[in-house]
Amino acid sequence: MSNLQSWIKNNTYHHSKFWDLKKLVEVKEKKNLKISLCLPTLNEEKTVGKEIIIFRSELMERYPLIDEIAVIDSGSTDRTLEVAKNFGADTYLASDILPDLGPKRGKGENLWKAIYQLEGDVIVYVDADISNIHPRFVYGLVAPLIYRDEVKYVKGFYDRPLALSGNVRPSGGGRVTEILVRPLFSLFFPDLTAMIQPLSGEYAVRREVLEQIAFPIGYGVETSHLIDVYSKFGLEAFAQTDLDKRIHENKDTQDLGKMAFGILQTFIKRAKSLGIMDKAEHTTILRQFQAKRDQYEQKLIEIIEDERPPMMEIEAYRKKYHKE
Repeated sequence: MSNLQSWIKNNTYHHSKFWDLKKLVEVKEKKNLKISLCLPTLNEEKTVGKEIIIFRSELMERYPLIDEIAVIDSGSTDRTLEVAKNFGADTYLASDILPDLGPKRGKGENLWKAIYQLEGDVIVYVDADISNIHPRFVYGLVAPLIYRDEVKYVKGFYDRPLALSGNVRPSGGGRVTEILVRPLFSLFFPDLTAMIQPLSGEYAVRREVLEQIAFPIGYGVETSHLIDVYSKFGLEAFAQTDLDKRIHENKDTQDLGKMAFGILQTFIKRAKSLGIMDKAEHTTILRQFQAKRDQYEQKLIEIIEDERPPMMEIEAYRKKYHKE
């Protein structure tokens, strides 16, 4: 058996393995771990309330697995924050956290700000747009961290039906992964091809890891996490859990193109810093086409993958957590 196959066998789980939540809580409490759940949001009023209800009732009240639930919002224009607060989550605007650093807009910004704002030894991130939400989206991710001290970062993977016009296709999704990320990993980081869904938005990570890595504020955040954690700690730091099915809204092709372009920028930056790619400069302009009747126009979009430094470099963070 190859090393990669061995890793897949030993570090890939199905959420059903962790059905005994009472036992999971007992081990968590024995190890004196605090677990925080972060829901990064932007206009998620339709789904965020249901997520909070389920997570609070099952994983705080029935089984005290998580210690806090927080919504960190990018500036929603709908009722996301009102709904989240009404259902019992702590709510924050990302722009209000570490305001002296100035605001940046993007999901990665919310994830980065969560490290400062939340108190957990483990932070689990779950997207707020999941229609078929279930407690497994949390316990399936945190369990490997609770049971195995050597595991530092757990990714979720799942079948991803696409919600289209009220109907659900039986399969699909993961297009950017298969067209862009997996080929890049195959060329430059073959070990990371063991991650079944590297762009999954559901993952749980130890604070000691999160505070050491930089965070792209946009689409590149998941890709950068995998490369940085792999570079610092190796493949054995990872595990992954099958969460069965995740139902979400589909993105159109142009949105996927923007995502891919941001991810590619992040990948090139990481590859250059590690000395595995030529130092050629790359543009930040993405060129797409749009049709107006019988005319085709080129649309130029600038996408800059800015990022935040490791949280340990922030003086306010070091003071708050006594890391001077």
